[in-house]
Amino acid sequence: MKIPKRIQPLVEDGLVDEVLRSLMSGKEAAVYVVRCGDQIRCAKVYKEANQRSFKKAAQYREGRKVRNSRRARAMEKGSKFGRSQQESSWQNAEVEALYRLSSAGVRVPQPYGCVEGVLLMELITGDDGSEAPRLNDVILTPEQAREDHAFIMHNVMLMLCAGLVHGDLSEFNVLLDEYGPVIIDLPQAVEAAANNNAQQMLTRDVDNMTAYYAQFAPELKNTRYAREIWSLYEAGDLHPDHELTGLYQDDDHISDVDSVLEEIKAIMEQEQDRQRRLKEAAEPES
Repeated sequence: MKIPKRIQPLVEDGLVDEVLRSLMSGKEAAVYVVRCGDQIRCAKVYKEANQRSFKKAAQYREGRKVRNSRRARAMEKGSKFGRSQQESSWQNAEVEALYRLSSAGVRVPQPYGCVEGVLLMELITGDDGSEAPRLNDVILTPEQAREDHAFIMHNVMLMLCAGLVHGDLSEFNVLLDEYGPVIIDLPQAVEAAANNNAQQMLTRDVDNMTAYYAQFAPELKNTRYAREIWSLYEAGDLHPDHELTGLYQDDDHISDVDSVLEEIKAIMEQEQDRQRRLKEAAEPES
């Protein structure tokens, strides 16, 4: 097929030898199947900011670190240079997340670098060697649904152990190869410790996946993985070898507000009394 304009520089640099076909086009990128030497990979071409339909992008960028102070200031001001740097940061976020998550044991495509807004990565294939189907195109048995749901929950946990939350996880962002689910589409991944929306996004990711798998195994609706995972994270007890149960007991203890207020009042009165006595002690005797 004709080489897309954005991929042409990679062909000229010898990174891509041939564009075989278009794979898909989504809200933020178009993906092509390409040949790199004797390897078949995929090239994800990010759309320009004014062509993307990804909502609330600023919410996802919150907490992302920019090492170069000049770039950071420009991005904050929203200058032309700043916007270009912000776009570059958005595009590079996915490859950085892929390397980070792959090292943490999360099942994601192997990245091979991002050049000029084009991400080269592993092409996930199915049993017959063709492109792996998305989860939403697959019918599962109850047993498969339970097994894959537990696997996804474990990978969500591993992502959080690595400090990241996917932020847009659903049946449309998971592929199925012969070994099971593979998580894709990570340009919006957020830093859990630095983004105020991280817990909400993790809960949404878990709820999306649970709702999908529950179509085949309804009992999964009763699991509470999001609360379990986040509570362990907040307590500093989350680690990659933790065995999740899907169970979580809410704290039913309701604070006695009146008692708390009385305690605060007593402390304030004690402090006022202490200050009064200090003042009296400092006054000269008549």
